[in-house]
Formats: sequence, structure tokens, C-alpha cells
Amino acid sequence: MTVFDTFVVIDWSGGNDTGASPRKDAIWAGVTCNGQGQDPVYLRNRTVAEAWIVDLIRAELEAERRVMIGFDFPFGYPAGFAEALTGYGDPLALWDWFEARIEDGPDTNNRFDLAAEVNLGLGDGKGPFWFNGLPDRDIPGLPRTKDGYANPFSGKRQAETRAKGAFSCWQMGGAGAVGSQVFMGLPVLSRLRKRFHGMINVWPFEQLKHPVAFVEVWPSLTVVGDIPDGMIKDAWQVQELAHQMSGLSDVALAEMLDLYAPEEGWIFGLGFEDRMKSAPPLRNDCFALPSGVHWTPVDEALSLLKSRLSPVVAVETVPIGGALGRVVAQDVIAKRSNPPLPNTAVDGYGFAGGRGEGPHQLPLADGRAAAGDAPGTVPAGQAIRILTGAALPTGVDTVVLQEDVRIEGGAVLFTGPIKQGANTRKAGEDVKQRHIVTRAGRRVTAADLALMAATGNDALEVYQPLRVGVISTGDEIVEPGAAASDGQIYDANRPMLLALVQQFGHRAVDLGHVGDDRAALRVRLNGAKGQVDAILTSGGASAGDEDHVSALLEEAGALSLWRVAVKPGRPLALGMWQGLPVFGLPGNPVAAMVCTLIFARPALSVMAGQEWTTPQGFDVPAAFEKRKKPGRREFLRARIRDGKVEVFASEGSGRISGLSWAEGLVELPDAAVHVRPGDLVRYIPYGSFGI
Repeated sequence: MTVFDTFVVIDWSGGNDTGASPRKDAIWAGVTCNGQGQDPVYLRNRTVAEAWIVDLIRAELEAERRVMIGFDFPFGYPAGFAEALTGYGDPLALWDWFEARIEDGPDTNNRFDLAAEVNLGLGDGKGPFWFNGLPDRDIPGLPRTKDGYANPFSGKRQAETRAKGAFSCWQMGGAGAVGSQVFMGLPVLSRLRKRFHGMINVWPFEQLKHPVAFVEVWPSLTVVGDIPDGMIKDAWQVQELAHQMSGLSDVALAEMLDLYAPEEGWIFGLGFEDRMKSAPPLRNDCFALPSGVHWTPVDEALSLLKSRLSPVVAVETVPIGGALGRVVAQDVIAKRSNPPLPNTAVDGYGFAGGRGEGPHQLPLADGRAAAGDAPGTVPAGQAIRILTGAALPTGVDTVVLQEDVRIEGGAVLFTGPIKQGANTRKAGEDVKQRHIVTRAGRRVTAADLALMAATGNDALEVYQPLRVGVISTGDEIVEPGAAASDGQIYDANRPMLLALVQQFGHRAVDLGHVGDDRAALRVRLNGAKGQVDAILTSGGASAGDEDHVSALLEEAGALSLWRVAVKPGRPLALGMWQGLPVFGLPGNPVAAMVCTLIFARPALSVMAGQEWTTPQGFDVPAAFEKRKKPGRREFLRARIRDGKVEVFASEGSGRISGLSWAEGLVELPDAAVHVRPGDLVRYIPYGSFGI
């Protein structure tokens, strides 16, 4: 299967020229190339659109990129129509048939007349096409409404019967109708196939062996939600669908394209809607800061990340035995109540109703009730032996402890009082059927698995693991154990970051070390596509001559230097590389770890499908004194001893030993503060970060 570099989505139009100013009901194109989204393109008429498509295909071929182009109209008609019209069952022959007969100009075309001609030839003027959109001219053979309509073919293709809300291709006009788009689109596609002969395959009629693929799309199938203010719906939808298609893994794309429909065609993504919606790639500008921002407070930086990030991984179904540590993608619903039936909480004897003070005697019914037994019936006025966990038989709603009774002469004797319902559990008192037991966004624990199993769930929808690549940069870095000159240091960041990624619950991918070589770093980043979903780099993230991470992100047009008011730390280089979010961390290990815990950890959690994670802190008396100036949030390496929190002796960012010495961080506020021994300070244990 061909792997694509560029995804294009084109919303077509069957109408006339729409003018120089962008507007709705025009032709719009969305493009995502190597994961980088572009602004939607306004195309005022089909002549302009065809020329634009020709230029795009030519440019993609020259750049040796493979491109998938989605067109928002049906590629075929219901079964039997192509052969009836052309003598062949091949839908591509139908494309050529339309090309030979459609007359098209910016302000006029013959689509309604051609539809009438087909009706007269195939259905005595009573079908299959209907709706005459010309208000000033009746057309014999093309009714304005479906009155008297008689269609010798199926009303819809199989794809349209499955896609809720999809219109029939027989309707030539009206809100949402696609009939005119097919008439005016197929001739263009036919000409493009001839112009680029041997370079284009059409899905799902042909195997995708050539560098260009045409597919049928319907943006409304998977692009849902609120339209951004000031944006035209069609423009937004093509942009978003191109993003969705680009975000699909090679495996997912291959599965979705593994379809052959010889005549009617199919809508790309139909049957895979959840997968399309689950992992839209992040926008190129998702890390952009508001204009004029120089230093960003920590809370504001976290709020921006929380609001702009979203899951970037696809969804799959796994058995609960393989779900530990995975992130729930869809609320898990109880298939049955827990407990499913009223049952006993103790070993004892069951009967109906409470009993007052004084002695009581009840004859024993035959048998007993044990856990797993089907509930029987106990006659009124009798009791039955019952064991912990057993479903209450009919006629039993109260249980007396076996320690409180004696058995004599086939009867159970005990002394009251005992309340009705004592020592029993109600059905569903823990969880009721159809209630949510595990919410989407939660990372599954062993306790969650117990609850899901108890409520009848054997599988659940989870996000695929987030793959996080780690790269260290700099000529001064050498591998641990290698020969190092006096001016070189061993790579401490990469093993630390890889371990942190694993502890966060993600899949760590070692992308190695790259020296101060921009070309080599570009190659390494390019090679990461398809291997990872996000990248952490250390070093080269500022604005100096050897800061190649930030330079490459800026070159890609997707760099934002976040000057966060935090210590330790310096500007974070956040950006996108071919659709992959990149977190450019400081090269200093102390700052790299703190920035990873405070910023990268919650961001990666959201991209993995998890809910935003805020570490739990505690107010603990200080065992130290510290004066702090206003302006920056500070994090001190710390640990608790004898009920008080102490901090590492040196605040120097080069003191890596302090990371190992510490068991958490003390967080000091943005404002000025003077901490004295005994003052309460906020302590965040490493365990609150998941490490």
C-alpha cells in the first residue's frame, strides 16, 4: 500500500462562478503536507479549481511526494447505471461518458439538460434524476420535484444507506444535494487521469500503486464540532479532514483502504468514523503564544497547553486482561449491576422480615443457599441456611448471624431484635446496570479492572500507547562509558528522559544523540515520522548559534519560544515538525527534569488521551530558610525527614546529585517570599508526578 506524504481535501461545487471574494458554496481545498497544515484555498469556479489541481499534482510529483486527493462527491452510481448508460459496468467508463457530454463554463453549464436526456433515454422521462434548478425554464424529462418519479435503479448506493444524512446522487439540486456535483466533477477527474496517465489510481476501483490517489470523501462524516469564529464551514471542514487523514497511522490507513468496490464506490472513512475522529493531528499553531507575550507565568503556560492540546493517538479495542495502564477512550458502562442480585453479607440464616425483642424460633427449610447457587424459594415463616455472597432466595430479605443462633429440632432459635434487611446487600448497591464504571481519560488501574470485570465487561476502547521519542543534542555530549575528553560530558539527559517517559505510562523510543549538526538533526527528525507521536529533545532549544532544535522548528514555520517564568529552566522551544509535537527542553539535566515534570508530563498525558494531570501537593513545615525575589515560580529539590521538608544544599542547576537525593519538589510561588523554619510550604512528592 502506498504511504502518502500529502493529503488534499476538495469540497466541490456544481454551481456557477462565486466571485473573487471567498464565500460559502464555492470550491474549497484543504492541504496537509508532511503533517504541516496549510490555510484553506478558495477556488471560485471549476476552471480555476482544475488548473489549481493540475499545478498541485505536478508540484507533488516533482517533489517525489505521494499525494491522496479526496473529492466531496460520489465516484459512482447505484449498481447497474454505468452499464445501462455506457454498455460497460466500469465506473471509469462512466467518467469518460460524462466528460464527452458535459459543457461547462464559469457562468453556465448543461447539467440539467443532460440529466433530462438520460431520463428520456432510460426511464421515459420519469427518472432516475430529478430537480430542475432553472427557475425560468422547464426541461422536458427533468421534473422539478419527485412527483411521478420512477427510478429503475436503487435510490442510494450502499455507502449512502450506511452514512446517515448522505443524499442520493439522483437529486440534482436543493440543500445538501450532490447530483450536480457528480455531473460537474466526474469530467474533471476524467481529464486529470488522462493528463497524468500512469500516475493516478482511483480508490476503491483500482489498487493504489501510483503516486497519486483519488478518493471519495464526505467531510461531514467525521468533521464535527463548533466552527471557529469568522471561518466558512466548507473551508474549515476541508482543513480539518485533511488534518484527520494526515494523522492516521500507516497501519490504520492501510486497513481503511483495504476495500475493493467494482462499481458503486465508497466513502473514505466510512465504518472507521471513531478512528478518524480519535486522533486529529495538532495544529501547526497550537503552541503559538498571544502577540506581545514575553514572559509567561507558569499557571498561564499550563492553561494554554491544556486548552490547545488533544489526543493524537488512535483508538483500539482490547480485552480487559490487556488494559492495565492504558487510557480509556470511551466511557465503560456496567453491563450488569454489582451485585446483580440481593445477597447476604455474612454466613447465617435467612428469612423474611425483621423481628422484635425476645426469643424467636423458625423452622428450617430444606437445603441451603451458597454463592453461585440459583436463588430458590423459602416458604413464609421459615428460615434457610445461607452462606456469604449467596443470592437471597425468594422469601428472604433478612439474615441473622450464625454466631447469634442455635439449632434445635430442625428449627433455628435466636433472640431479637433484628431489623428487616440486616446483613444483606441490595442489588446494584455498588454499581447499577448502565451506569458509568470507568470514565474516558482515565489510565486503567488494577482496581478498575476488578470493577469492569464485576460489571460484565470483557473488553474496552482504549487509546493506543503514546510513542515518545527522545533525542539529546550537542557536540559536548558523549555516550556513557565512551572515551570523553576534558571538555565533554556524559549524556545524562537521554536515559533520564526515556525513564521518565516510561514511568508516565508512555512508550519510550530512543532516537539517539545528534551533535551540533543541523543537517543531521533534520535527518533524525524526519526519520522519526511514523515511529513516534511526540518528541522530547534536550539542548539546542534557545536562540544561540548552536541551538539547532529551535532553528529547525523556526525553519518549519512552527516554533514558539515559551519564556516561562520558572526556575530552574529557560525558554522551552515548542513546535511542530512534520505534524509531530516537539518539546525542546533545556540541556541542563536539573532544568530538563523539572520542565519535563511541570510542563511535558501533563501535555503528553493529554496527547495520550488521558485527562489533564495536576500533581497533588501538601503543606509541610519547612526545615530550611529561603528568601525569594518576585517574578518566577521556583522548584527546589526536596525530601521529608521527621515530618519536615528539607531542600538540597545547593540550588545550582549543575548539581545532578540533587535529583537523586530528592524525593520531590518544593514549589515556591511567583511572588516574593521569605521562608523560615516551621513555615508551611507546598511539597510535591515525586509520586504525585507518577515517578
